[in-house]
Amino acid sequence: MKGRLDPGAAPCAILCGGRATRLGALAAETPKSLLPVGGRPFIDHQLDWLRRRGVRRVVLCLGHLGPAIEEHVRRAAPEGLEIAFAHDGAGPLGTGGALRRAAPLLGPLFWVLYGDSLLDVDLGAVMAALPDAALGVLTVLHNRGQGERSNVLLRGGRLLAYEKRAPAPEMEHVDYGLSLLRAGALEGVNGPADLADVFTRLAAAGHLAACAVGRPFHEIGSPAGLAALDRHLEQAPAPSAHTAGFV
Repeated sequence: MKGRLDPGAAPCAILCGGRATRLGALAAETPKSLLPVGGRPFIDHQLDWLRRRGVRRVVLCLGHLGPAIEEHVRRAAPEGLEIAFAHDGAGPLGTGGALRRAAPLLGPLFWVLYGDSLLDVDLGAVMAALPDAALGVLTVLHNRGQGERSNVLLRGGRLLAYEKRAPAPEMEHVDYGLSLLRAGALEGVNGPADLADVFTRLAAAGHLAACAVGRPFHEIGSPAGLAALDRHLEQAPAPSAHTAGFV
């Protein structure tokens, strides 16, 4: 990837299709991406974060209450971002299936960001960590099972295994919430699928690299995470309104 370190060269898919069951009544009628945090809908923070880091095109993968997210983003997305939308359709596709549905909008290389995560990571460093022969690079945090259950086995900088459902005791890293994938990573995905299973398959085949980060991430997948991020952002100034391009 040397010489091709422009983060904006790859669009970013944001996975916003989940039902947010852990949030209970908070997300019963409001999609998780639109929950207020730091005085603004959460998706606004994600889009601003991507724009500030040079991303120019975003594809929102939408499912549960997706039309409400699309309506808001069309009205409030920051200037400088081109936004596209990919809806699950008749039934939920899962994170892997949603990416496969959005593939025609993403092209040969794309970022993947979970719809409930706000991160602190250098996108150029992640791009630099993608070997020419790999199908993807996963950002990981050395957490030793603290905060989130570790699900990545990393040794000598090499990602040897990814297992979300039944992680091994020797796993000390956790998926940080951002990946950079080549289109070939989704080969074989048809219909509903979990992105975690894609990562497990890629890791087992030696096709998934790792980029370690040092700062914890923020998430709104739980009431505690939502409250913690709200406290973190409460002093942040609200950006001015902008317009964006849509397809």
